[in-house]
Amino acid sequence: MKTYLPIFLFISIALSCVGQESVPDAELQIKNAILAAPEELRGEAMVYGFNEAGELVTLREGSNDMVCIADDPNRKGFSASCYHRDLEPFMQRGRDLKKEGKSTQEIFDMRETEVKSGSLTMPEDPTTLYVLSAPEDRYNAETGEVTEPDFRYVVYIPYATAASTGLPLSPEAPGMPWIMDPGTHRAHIMINPPKKE
Repeated sequence: MKTYLPIFLFISIALSCVGQESVPDAELQIKNAILAAPEELRGEAMVYGFNEAGELVTLREGSNDMVCIADDPNRKGFSASCYHRDLEPFMQRGRDLKKEGKSTQEIFDMRETEVKSGSLTMPEDPTTLYVLSAPEDRYNAETGEVTEPDFRYVVYIPYATAASTGLPLSPEAPGMPWIMDPGTHRAHIMINPPKKE
């Protein structure tokens, strides 16, 4: 009687690896995560990254007001972000709700309700998020090299409006700032420098 167990095991192992990317070591994740932050804030920033199980974990404790998140190895291309520590409750709540399977709209609605009720706090002053990204062809996952990255700057100003800021609701020229989600807890100024061709 023939046995197909070895073939079955081989296929099972192969299938279990499909879609899984190797996770860069902590040093490389930290090095790339802080690229999103202004240079003078990189050295002391707190950094979140990913373990082998794909869980978000603390890779480095920080001593300034900057928090950075490393690129998710299970997503195509490259994206790292850094933000002011005062945004952490808002960001953490979003991560928790996403982990629970909530949709983007559900997350927005729930955080809006929680901010209005006072159970979730937002910064009182304008607070910045920096995002650095690159498509797959400009990112070497093995070396961590990112070439010609794109930047995006987001300044959170809860409940601000076009009228209160003098900003348009959409950009009228490349790189022009504009306001998104006006009048809500997530109101923010968007600045998208022109992407490299």
